[in-house]
Amino acid sequence: MVILDVAIVNVALPSIKSDLGFSRTGLQWVITAYAILFGGALLLGGRLADLLGRRRMFVAGLAVFALSSLLCGFAWSSGSLIEFRALQGLGGALLAPAALSLLMTTFAEGRERNLALGIYGAASGSGAAAGVLLGGVLTSYFGWSWIFFLNVPVGAVAIALAPFLLRESRAELAHRHFDVAGATSVTGGLMLLVYALTRATSDGWTSPVTVGLLGGAAALVAAFLAIESRSRSPLLPLRIFRLRALTAANVTMAIVGAVTFSEFFLLTLYVQDVLHYSAVQSGVAFSAFALAVVVTSNIAQVVVGRAGVRATLTGGLALAIASIALLVRLPVDGHYFWDLFPAFVLGGAGMGFSFVPVTIASLAGVERADAGVASGLVNTSRQIGGAIGLAAISTVAASATSSYANAHALAVSSAAATVNGFQTSFVVLGGLLVAALVVAGVFLRPAREQLAEEAEPAQLQEAA
Repeated sequence: MVILDVAIVNVALPSIKSDLGFSRTGLQWVITAYAILFGGALLLGGRLADLLGRRRMFVAGLAVFALSSLLCGFAWSSGSLIEFRALQGLGGALLAPAALSLLMTTFAEGRERNLALGIYGAASGSGAAAGVLLGGVLTSYFGWSWIFFLNVPVGAVAIALAPFLLRESRAELAHRHFDVAGATSVTGGLMLLVYALTRATSDGWTSPVTVGLLGGAAALVAAFLAIESRSRSPLLPLRIFRLRALTAANVTMAIVGAVTFSEFFLLTLYVQDVLHYSAVQSGVAFSAFALAVVVTSNIAQVVVGRAGVRATLTGGLALAIASIALLVRLPVDGHYFWDLFPAFVLGGAGMGFSFVPVTIASLAGVERADAGVASGLVNTSRQIGGAIGLAAISTVAASATSSYANAHALAVSSAAATVNGFQTSFVVLGGLLVAALVVAGVFLRPAREQLAEEAEPAQLQEAA
């Protein structure tokens, strides 16, 4: 439901923009408001799941998500929709880490957990596939409000089934304290950062407002790190970053999130504003991307078992880079099967072969007591990376579009200027994926080294 919500909203963005009077730069806040509250509160949500009960927080998150979805459907202005989307993000922040930590504590590390994460990844892909298809159908025939109303019965059914299908679990800790100061500082810092990036689109990067906001965000994040280093019950225990695989996986996930959020945003505008696809046609077009995720996510857990996390992840990132390379060449008069379909299939396959191994790496070696916070951290990396990436790429696209229009004496809204902005943005996204490939290749261990390290304790015990 959470993944479906992101995909389904992307398809409906042009209709929402028209009905509620959003500006082009303001439209991204329909996605960003959700992502910031989601990403900002995920660490707190993960720790609350560890302390108060993972099933309990899963149900609480479902309830908030369903209620806020109902309110989104009844939104009467751009401001009200943004506010309700933020509340929806808070519900997701309680729900997502509880779900992943329940999975982590149910299945032992190794083959069982890898298989479960493959199914988890396929479920995410299924949500994306259903989102793009349902988004087109509901927006065209019932109105965009129904993309939010759809979550209400899904949430109600899941809440009713949770007590019968899920076992309660919580961390065995000597304390039950909440790091309110840490949660406040990191949420405020991340929100301020993305707001600064958004303001930079209209005010410029060197304007006093932008510089002041960026400085405030940096100060809050620095305060968060100081608080965590001294807290007896930190929101994010900094010791978990000693796990090299976890650190590399979260950096990679942040980049993948930035690319994915931005790519879907740009491509939605391309097919509807440039190629003039209807909402239904857009949904059908994106299904190739989403279905490729479903198929490859199921295959990825098998590949990880044989080739290892690093080989699978670098292969997935290479496929994603190939997809972006095709999108850099998007023309004004593009044809779906020649210009989009191959890129969609490669991009979906790249995501499937990236998401599963990077999630496995982010949870490898983590103690059960930290299951919630580790789950919250990897979700935070994806969501905050996506929010920051979307804000930055929106700025890049707008700047490139304006420069091209001025240089060729065209209107900023012309198709040629718009496509040039998209092409420039895809070049930047390709560079980010290359950086992720380097991080994964350098900091994640090959399969043979990991097997040797896992076997060493057993050999020492046997010798003793």
